[in-house]
Amino acid sequence: MTGIKAFFRKEPVLVLSALAACVSCIFVPPDGAYPGYIDLRTLALLYCLMLVVAGLRNAGAFDALAYALCARAKSTRTMGLLLVLLAFFSSMLITNDVALLTFVPFAVILLRMTGRKQDLIRVVVLQTAAANLGSMLTPVGNPQNLFLYAHYGFSTGEFFQITLPVWGIALALLALLCLTLPRVSLRPMLGERKQTDGKALTVYLLLFALCLLTVFRLVPWPVMLGLTAAVLLIFDRRMLLRADGFLLLTFVAFFIFAGNLARLPAVDRLLRGLLSGREYWVSLLTSQVISNVPAALLLSGFTDSGRELLLGTNIGGLGTPIASLASLIGLRLYSASEDARPGRYLLEFTVVNLLLLLLLTGAKLLLYR
Repeated sequence: MTGIKAFFRKEPVLVLSALAACVSCIFVPPDGAYPGYIDLRTLALLYCLMLVVAGLRNAGAFDALAYALCARAKSTRTMGLLLVLLAFFSSMLITNDVALLTFVPFAVILLRMTGRKQDLIRVVVLQTAAANLGSMLTPVGNPQNLFLYAHYGFSTGEFFQITLPVWGIALALLALLCLTLPRVSLRPMLGERKQTDGKALTVYLLLFALCLLTVFRLVPWPVMLGLTAAVLLIFDRRMLLRADGFLLLTFVAFFIFAGNLARLPAVDRLLRGLLSGREYWVSLLTSQVISNVPAALLLSGFTDSGRELLLGTNIGGLGTPIASLASLIGLRLYSASEDARPGRYLLEFTVVNLLLLLLLTGAKLLLYR
């Protein structure tokens, strides 16, 4: 029982999605239509991207980038801005959760070494918002984008036309919020940097390029999956087990749940009626309760308005700590730091997220009529 409780606390979204899938199977017993629920392309892309990003991290690519930028910081405000921009821009390619796993610990170390631990809460809060908002720009920035890009068949141009305006405004707002950090002169003592593995870096950059070509439909996903597996079997077979299997299982569970709901006429009519003309608001509010990835998977089966769902689940990643799984990662990483103050963190997190949520929703209403 203790183990079950610990697993639930660690993976609540997986447990709830699996329960929802199991309950839905009572109303729609398993049959030949079930395999059609699963989007194999999305799962293959997620798997390969997780492996490649883990490989790039092990090769020291992100450490080298962080050290190079932060070595130029002359004040706490500049350092905070650089740390936030690292999370913002890197999340476009390595996903929001990996950006936080990489750069929040670096911020903890850096601010402690420079004697500015009192700025850590604000920096991590802004990094978390930056990772969620920066990741909205690209199809590979977060799991819901990857899924929605494939599900609605967006062209690359269409996708960027939707996300770029709000992304640009988000960048400007985050830069303004960084001005609230104190401007205290400092000289960062970064210590010894991990050496970059040039051979590994080259291999994983090539595999990352292969993943991007697949995202943009230039390479079939079975080819990408086969080549990635073959290269890693030769180069680093242990990396094949580095993907987040629980995230992949969460996707499978929600595919089953959403597929079964769509086959229940009463539920289908109810959700389509609820979403009609209100896709942005429903997806934004649903994200606050079950987080934006499950919201995208669930609601996509009941609306053709991919643009509104894309914006609603990305902006909806702001708000409550569970609106985005990346936000929970930021909270967990901060809480593990020395002299952490989770209550104060949650207060600042709520204020910053609600402010950004309101401003970006206003921008969305003005930009997309």
